[in-house]
This record gives sequence, structure tokens and C-alpha cells, in this order.
Amino acid sequence: MNFFKLPFLLKLALAIISIIGIGYLVKLGQSILAPFFLAFLMAMLFLPFSNFLERKLRFPRSFSTILSVMIMLVILTGLIFFFGSQLSDFSKDIPHLKVQSTKVFANLQSWVSHTFNVKIKEQLDYLDQGLSKLLSSSGVILGFTFSIFSSSLGFLAFFILFFIFILNYRRILNNFIVNVFNEKHQASVQEVVSEVRIMTKRYIIGLCLQVIIVSTFTTILLSVLGVKYAILLGVLTGLLNVIPYIGICISLLISCFIAFATGSVSTCIYVAIGYVAVHAIDGNIVLPFVVGSKVKINALFSFIGILLGEHLWGISGMFLCIPAIAIIKIIFERVEGLQPWGELLGEEEKPNKKKKSYKISKNITLKEMD
Repeated sequence: MNFFKLPFLLKLALAIISIIGIGYLVKLGQSILAPFFLAFLMAMLFLPFSNFLERKLRFPRSFSTILSVMIMLVILTGLIFFFGSQLSDFSKDIPHLKVQSTKVFANLQSWVSHTFNVKIKEQLDYLDQGLSKLLSSSGVILGFTFSIFSSSLGFLAFFILFFIFILNYRRILNNFIVNVFNEKHQASVQEVVSEVRIMTKRYIIGLCLQVIIVSTFTTILLSVLGVKYAILLGVLTGLLNVIPYIGICISLLISCFIAFATGSVSTCIYVAIGYVAVHAIDGNIVLPFVVGSKVKINALFSFIGILLGEHLWGISGMFLCIPAIAIIKIIFERVEGLQPWGELLGEEEKPNKKKKSYKISKNITLKEMD
């Protein structure tokens, strides 16, 4: 069979058309693909537990799947109960926040007027009115929260069903991916699938550990500074930190606002400095040692992925885009001809760079992951 080489412009046009078509299909199937991908990530997280039940304890696959679902539901119920109780306490303090923030902004207005001698009273009045309306409309805020929660019920239902199916039929799915290719490529395809599964599992576990570590550091920081709702803000910061760069900025603004409304300007400044320190620790110590460098995405494509994820799938797309790009990077690095694309998505590798290591005790040494 004779093959002819396509011109560069024609290949580029076909690639662009393919990307647009895939993007349109992804957007069109948001209600199905978003919970499916999240279920896939969680299935990778629970896969070692299911394998342990089936191989070591000789449990049937259906029983191990049901037990995994029950554990996951307990965790989700705990998170929902935690955020529900914290938001309930926060809504009770909204009138106090309104009074406190009005007083703080009034003092700020007087300081700016006396210091700079600029007539900005009308602008600050508009700002004060808008803030008062925002804080006084607790019913609107709670109603908006309820609407988001109710719209998420369908997402949660699909997510649980997909999680069950992926865990229960994972062997069939694996065999399909391998057998759909030509027989001479099946061994290499199986190797790629196994490596992707292992790296994805490590990445998701590392991401969960990163959320826990960042949440703990932030909670301790806010508690030491005396900021109200330290636990709520700490957990929120850990979850938002999954969104690179943008997530930490959003949580910083929220924490600074709460610190400013319930404390003083100095507390707000200390919170900002503390968040910068936590972000530096996360980027230079937690991320390399817990998540690893092989799945680290560079800042440019992280930002592009966040914008595309938000455009395609909304808020859920902002959270899921980074794991999706990481998995794509893993696949590209292991498929012949696509390695340059994998290098493009990752960070620049320095030659002869030694891995960092910290000796915690005589028998415990923390080493940087691949």
C-alpha cells in the first residue's frame, strides 16, 4: 500500500478542525462527560483498595465495588455536612459582618479623605451601599447556594453510577482499549495503559495529600492570626488550590475580606503575607515531594487549560482540567511521535538536576518524587 505525505498546511488544518470538533463534542456532552471523568479519577483512587479486597480477602468484585462506594459516600456526606454547618454559622454572622464592614469602610473613607484630600465620598458611598446589600441579602445567598446544590444532584447521581460501572467493569474497559488496536501493537498499548493507570493513581493520591497539607497549613495560619471561620477558609483554600494560581488568589481575596471585615487592616496584611508563604511552601516543597515532577504542568498551559475548562464545563471544568492535562501529558510522553507535545505541556527539565531530599529523622528521609 502506497502512502503519500500530506503538506504541512493541510495537516495543520486537519489538526485544527479535529480540535474544534472534539471541543464541540466535549461541550455538548458536559452533563455526561464531566461526572464520568470525575468518576474515573475517583475510581483510580479507590482501585488499590478494591484490588486488596479482591486479591487478599477474596471478596467478589461486586462486593468490593459496593464497599468502595459506601466509603466514598461517607466521605462525601462528611464534607457536605462540614460545609453545611460552617455555612450555617457564617449566615448567622452576616448581620455582624455587615455592621463591622460598614464601620471599617467608614474609617477607611475618613482616612483616605484626610490623607489624600480627595473627594471620593460619593464613590465610597456607592461601594458601601453595594456591600451592605450583598451582606444583607443572606436569603439571596442561601437561595443561590441551594440552587447550585439542587443542580448538582444530577451530577452526583451520574458520578456515583459511573464510579460503580468503572470499578465493576474495569477489566472489560481495559481489554477493549488494548484489543481495539492492531495485534502487533497490543503489548505496547498494554504497557502504556498500565503506566497511565499507575501514574494517574499516584497523581490523584498526591493531589489529595496536597489538599490536606495546604488546608492544614492555612487553618493553622488563620487560627494563629485569630481570623474567624479559620477551618472553613482553610479547607476552601486547600480545595481551590487544585486550580493553579487562580485558586490561591481567589481564596486569598476571600480570606482577606473576612479578616478585614472581622478584624483590622493589619490582620488582613498578615493573612496576605501568610498566604504567599503557604503558596511558596506548596510550590517548592509539597508539590515536588507529594505530587511529583513528571505530571507537573507548566504555568502557560495550566492557565490555558483553566480558561478552556471553565468555558466548556464551568466550575467543574476548572477543577478537572489540570488532572485531564496531566493524563494527556502522561499519554503523550509514552506514545511514539507525541513526545514533543508531552514536553511542551511539562516544565523545563534542567540537565543533571539532583533530586531534593530532607532528612526528618534517623530512619525517615523525604525524597522528591519523579
